[in-house]
Amino acid sequence: MRAGKKEGGSGKKKYIPFVAVFICALAIIACGVTYRFVVGRQAKEAWAARVEREKERAAKEEAAAEETAAQTEEVLDSSVDAGMNVLEMIGRRPSFIELTEEGTKDFVTVESCLVDNKTSNIVLKATADEIPVSDDDFYYLFALRIHNNEIGEDLAPIQERYKGGEIEFQFSRHIGSISGLLYKYVVAVKIDDKYVAVSQPYYVTNPEEISVYKSNGDEADSKKGLLIDPDKLLSGELEDLGIKHAAYNIPVSRILGKSTSEEYPTIEYASQGKGYEFNGEVISEYDLIFRTLTENDVEISVIILNDLTSSYPQMIHPLARSGIGTAPYYAFNGADEEGVEYMGAIASFLAERYSGRANGRGVISNWIIGNEINARKHWNYMERVGVSSYVAEYAKAFRVFYNTIKGINGASRIYISLDQRWDSNAGGVDNYDAKDILDEFNRQMKAEGNIDWGLAIHPYNVPLTSPYIWKESKYVKDGEDTSMVTMANIHVVTDYLQKEEFLTEDGEVRSVTVSELGYTSSNGEEVQAAAIAYAYKAAEANPHIDAVLFSRQTDAAEEVAEGLALGINHIDGKRKYMYNVFKYMDTEQEEKYTDFAKEIIGIDDWGTVIR
Repeated sequence: MRAGKKEGGSGKKKYIPFVAVFICALAIIACGVTYRFVVGRQAKEAWAARVEREKERAAKEEAAAEETAAQTEEVLDSSVDAGMNVLEMIGRRPSFIELTEEGTKDFVTVESCLVDNKTSNIVLKATADEIPVSDDDFYYLFALRIHNNEIGEDLAPIQERYKGGEIEFQFSRHIGSISGLLYKYVVAVKIDDKYVAVSQPYYVTNPEEISVYKSNGDEADSKKGLLIDPDKLLSGELEDLGIKHAAYNIPVSRILGKSTSEEYPTIEYASQGKGYEFNGEVISEYDLIFRTLTENDVEISVIILNDLTSSYPQMIHPLARSGIGTAPYYAFNGADEEGVEYMGAIASFLAERYSGRANGRGVISNWIIGNEINARKHWNYMERVGVSSYVAEYAKAFRVFYNTIKGINGASRIYISLDQRWDSNAGGVDNYDAKDILDEFNRQMKAEGNIDWGLAIHPYNVPLTSPYIWKESKYVKDGEDTSMVTMANIHVVTDYLQKEEFLTEDGEVRSVTVSELGYTSSNGEEVQAAAIAYAYKAAEANPHIDAVLFSRQTDAAEEVAEGLALGINHIDGKRKYMYNVFKYMDTEQEEKYTDFAKEIIGIDDWGTVIR
């Protein structure tokens, strides 16, 4: 029984390993299947992620490629545009040209020379249609003193700029101790190691930009003015007459030099690094006169006269010194350094002293440089030269006064003075025609820097001893070819100044003042009064005349001796018939006091003789 049991147990043992192996195989198979399943899933996920990444990369590369292409196209377009611009610039670039002696100084055109209102520097702009052949690639800027006409060998340029069609220099408005307003500027090139001017000289044209004073107060409400008698200054007569303009002379001999008064000592004054002396006693007289007039709201016009003074021969032009003693007034000296310096000192001293109401010395609004400068032999003596040369010498002096005064008081007006001899074409050696002087003066001013100059004219009657303005005369016509201008045809002058070539840079007609005018009472006081009324109505009706200043408040003995009793008052102070006519002719009562004149003139209405 035991043997049978043994055999049975042994068979079971034989199958256990097989089952184990089988189970293991199944497990392995199952694990393999599971592994393949897991691995396959992971692989699929990884592949999908990779595909997605590849898509993103491809998209980015495509976008980058598109951007690069766009940038490349833009660069190419810009390069093409730049190339076209360069070609265009090359096409516009001035060509090079050899300079010839003729026209060299007009090769470069100065367009402007201005004080910059932000930097206070001077900015000069110029243009050239071509580029001059020279030793190097530069334009050079030179500053010349007013009396110099050429670039001296010892003179150094103040700046240089590459040559081109447009040129700009910017530099300080002080050159050493001297104001840049008292220089003229020239563009040059270097040829054979020497500087050659290729432009005309040009001045600063806006000196008022640096001025301290910008206003002289309200404009006068009347054109009525008078050459005043200082002895009547405090008499109340000026207030009674109601004048709004006053003229007064300043001969330079009176103000220069030492004072002998302890109460009013010599005034020491510094100008452009040098010292000058002014007569304190004489200056105190002017202080009183100008202060009184200003306090009475009278606009002051001063005439600067270059009379003879042995102590200051440098004031007289070298070409005028041969005639010393033959004339009351002489040409100002703009021909040498000392003359220019003295004129500048006089101008700056007077402008500083008589600008701004707060100074308590009065305000000078208008400055007239010289007297009747076309009357060369009598009132502005200089040797007879051509009109161009004569005007050039006066223009130098005018620039000194203009730029100096306007650099201090920008509201000031500066005038050239001419008489009634308009276009006589007499061809005499004594004088020039006012029209010829005016034409040349305007031409030179425009060529060297146009400024806001004005005209002070003296349209006396012809002859001077006749007060009969209204009578026909072969010398007085309505056209610009008239020999003489009087108050009967004063419109000829203002019409002439309306021509385009005479207008200011702003397109305005220049200021005109009748700064000296008078009629004698030698033919009767009523006739004199009628002439005064006629003249004032003509001035009042002309919109281009700012003022008319009659000569004079009191008769002058030397003029009466010549038949010219021009005053409102006799020498002894007695009033003439014209006193009340003068007083009321610009008031609401004018008709009452001027109506008498119609009968004398031979008219029924003022409109028949006054435009």
